[in-house]
Amino acid sequence: MVELSRGTIDIQPQGHGVDSVFPDLVYLPENAVAVLREQHVRWTRNGELQEIPLLPGKVYMSPSGYQIRMEKHPNAPSWRLIGTSSHGTFCHKPCTVSGGGKSEISKSLVDYMHYGPLFVSNLEEDFARIDEIIHKKDYHLRWRKDYENAPDYGPNPKSRPIFGPQRSLGSVIKLLNPSADYSDEYNEWLESIPGYLLSMLFIIKRFEQENWDENWQQLFGVDIVNGEPGHELKYRERQLVGTYLRVGFIGPRKWRTFKLRQDFSASVKIQMEDDITSSSVVPANRVPYLADSENSGSLKFVVNCEYRLFQRPDEAIHRGFDKQAEADLAGPANFISNFEPLTKNDVKRMAEYVADFDAFSQPMQNLLRSMLDDENCHYVACSANPRKVDGKPSKNPRYLQTRPDIVEPFARYVSERAMRLARKIPFDQPLNIPVHSVLMGRRNNPPDKQAGIPSLAVYNPIHYQELPELFMDFICSLTGKSPSTTGFGSEGALTKGPFNALQTAADLNAALVSYLLTDLKVFSTSAGHIGPNVQVDHDISLLIPELWCRLEPHERDPDYLIREGSLEKLEDREFEGEKIHVSRLGYRMTQKFIRNYFGRLFDHPLSVFDQEMLEPELQDEAAFHEGVRYICEAHRKVALQYLEDGTYNDLCPPLQSLINIMAHGNDNGRDAAHPEIRRMFTKDHLLNSDWYHQRLVAKQKADLELMQQHRSYIDRWIAQPNSRQEAERLGLQEKREWVEKQICEIESDDYLNQLTGTIGLQPRN
Repeated sequence: MVELSRGTIDIQPQGHGVDSVFPDLVYLPENAVAVLREQHVRWTRNGELQEIPLLPGKVYMSPSGYQIRMEKHPNAPSWRLIGTSSHGTFCHKPCTVSGGGKSEISKSLVDYMHYGPLFVSNLEEDFARIDEIIHKKDYHLRWRKDYENAPDYGPNPKSRPIFGPQRSLGSVIKLLNPSADYSDEYNEWLESIPGYLLSMLFIIKRFEQENWDENWQQLFGVDIVNGEPGHELKYRERQLVGTYLRVGFIGPRKWRTFKLRQDFSASVKIQMEDDITSSSVVPANRVPYLADSENSGSLKFVVNCEYRLFQRPDEAIHRGFDKQAEADLAGPANFISNFEPLTKNDVKRMAEYVADFDAFSQPMQNLLRSMLDDENCHYVACSANPRKVDGKPSKNPRYLQTRPDIVEPFARYVSERAMRLARKIPFDQPLNIPVHSVLMGRRNNPPDKQAGIPSLAVYNPIHYQELPELFMDFICSLTGKSPSTTGFGSEGALTKGPFNALQTAADLNAALVSYLLTDLKVFSTSAGHIGPNVQVDHDISLLIPELWCRLEPHERDPDYLIREGSLEKLEDREFEGEKIHVSRLGYRMTQKFIRNYFGRLFDHPLSVFDQEMLEPELQDEAAFHEGVRYICEAHRKVALQYLEDGTYNDLCPPLQSLINIMAHGNDNGRDAAHPEIRRMFTKDHLLNSDWYHQRLVAKQKADLELMQQHRSYIDRWIAQPNSRQEAERLGLQEKREWVEKQICEIESDDYLNQLTGTIGLQPRN
């Protein structure tokens, strides 16, 4: 049973309303309650109980924008209620280098999850031990004696019970996963408990009902197989199914698989941008109807400029793994590149291996079968068959995907309606959705001495960089080897003229101003490899947005994460007599980050990223330091190019200082850690600087010139012979008056103040 959040909305007289655009969106009154077991939504109106049935495929929305839907488990005979927050998290991935996971950040995790039964060892013994964990452990004794933040249990110490409303499932997962804040004795006790036993306990907590202490063992069991108790766990009369997710590989494509929480449901992702995106920075006080966490400083807004997205479906080579790519490629009017043209004989041979052929999703199976049935069709492209180049499958197949929010607009429509209700936005006013988080992508590769490719796998899954270190990376645009690159080097959006016609200096200056004004903190996620031994491909890019949308705004603040020990600063170090500038990697996540937050996704969060993934140098110390050395050398080479080709002269002072540090190690004797250098990358320094004032003056001048051009154009049009009637029809006189008003406003002394908080304009030389 789920009680929908309270709020206000105009409801039709019968108490609920159906959306006029999408009838599958149903609006509910504020006191509505959804009851899954009875499959109804109920509320009281004028003292009378009213109800409507819960139907699959429909979304029920409360006056606060909170949404609920009834959903069948994809691999089990059960239904559940899924609740969705009214406010989403806008994750922006800027200037991503090739292979950095730009597309994957917006792909649904559903296609990448797989399912399996949940096993017990000996049911009676397992239940007895679980009962001990629930009832016979003094959890108030778990804290280290020197832990300052341990709760005060008072004169009668007693921790919150595992069963009951005092603890959520997430709280129980935290309680039963080791922590540096716990005593060694307690951590050793936790590590003695088999993982499957804890997963059973989490499932029992997941299905908790009233008076659960008294009868939970009666509701769980196993079948009798050949006269003996079996090992597949059941709840009531149905088999329980666990959901698992791959997070990387070990060795020759051996999956690293982890169990997701039993109550996990993948977030609804809406792709907001791709290769070509327009962005703007606006002071928050100029934008109405914002969420509480958005009402400060300046905000970044981005708009996708594309109708089709240039996709490289890396995982589609595994049949049935990327269901979205298979559905896209099975559709009509495709534009594809680097896929093998398969003949009828090729497809016949594929179809003979029934089990392998059945691994394809249904749309791809239908396409291949239809090709065999169509005598006029001679070739077909299959998602799992890239074109062969020199006898080997290409690693760079591509296709143009029509934007998912255009093909299936329902999810986006529901999300926007929810935000409108939550923010109480009138229907005649626009909905403005600013960027909330920045998740930059990195492409990492292990060393390949035979090919002469150095290591770039020096980052752990999540890093945070302050602006000086971040802009060293932006300036260099460094990428590792990926399917669309030839190897380690400076390559990416900033270096591709066809994608970006702006001068590099203008682009970098605007980017710096944008980050300073918006105070957006930039985290990076790894693709490819983490250290030389762990291959992750795009698994991290897919996973992290699932976590990010479950974080509160303050939990996405790096200052908060640093204070609580979830991020650790990397310091320069000596290796084989040489100083290695490891500090350029910024901060990286710690085991505390995993324990505090990944329990919102996984049963056993600490197993997902072990210490060798958190500290890649433990895999190969020499390769790690060599990788950092090559990064610094790439920084130096690119900075020297900027000095030689004159780009340096057009950069703003903070970036000029950064170029000198990258090229020579210092700027007038100051390195990157110098307080004066750090101060140059602050908002206060920006707002009080001459160079930012010059950007605002340049913007004022450009705006004035544009309006004067508009006025001249209108005047020339009106001055033409016999133009009076047409000018009246077009309302040119009113338009001219509006332009005059704009000119007066732009010429006023207050206009520069109005521009403060925007990125301004690059001054002309």
